[in-house]
Amino acid sequence: MSCPICARDSDPKYRPFCSRRCADIDLGKWLSGSYAIPAAITDEDGDAAPRDQTPLRK
Repeated sequence: MSCPICARDSDPKYRPFCSRRCADIDLGKWLSGSYAIPAAITDEDGDAAPRDQTPLRK
């Protein structure tokens, strides 16, 4: 397997990376928000009833 950052052979100690440097580069990308998982847009509060249904009264 090759390193996902620089494409060199991976080192078992830093797997899947080849070195601590490449592992840190990857971590930096996650922390800065460079990597993102797409998600569907939802209501901000998350607990609103769907538009075609009325909320239940207690």
